Amino acid sequence: MTPLGAKIRELRTKQGVSLKEMAAALSVSSAYLSALEHGKRGKPTWFLVQRIIAYFNVIWDEAEEIQRLAELSDPRITIDTAGMNPKATELANQLALKIGGLSDTSLDGLLHQLRVAAVKDDI
Repeated sequence: MTPLGAKIRELRTKQGVSLKEMAAALSVSSAYLSALEHGKRGKPTWFLVQRIIAYFNVIWDEAEEIQRLAELSDPRITIDTAGMNPKATELANQLALKIGGLSDTSLDGLLHQLRVAAVKDDI
């Protein structure tokens, strides 16, 4: 499941909306919406993200959060480390090999470390 998929499911559950009802309201198939929630589809278009925001009638911070999650929800990413430090290539390859076996606690820790390092390096 992608970050956006988890958020959509959370909002649907809170509002008591079925996948089929939401899909019909957004003019997409329930199969597509299910695949989007489960991370089997790439990130949605900007237009669909806006329709999701409008569907749930969210504003400001929550709308920005949904947009941010959509940007971070491509389940099939490519990391191009050409021309970078060899350690960047090693990191990308190690992550690709091991990410599927990491626990939620380990993933949370790695995400935190990455965010701290990005702030420290001003990126």
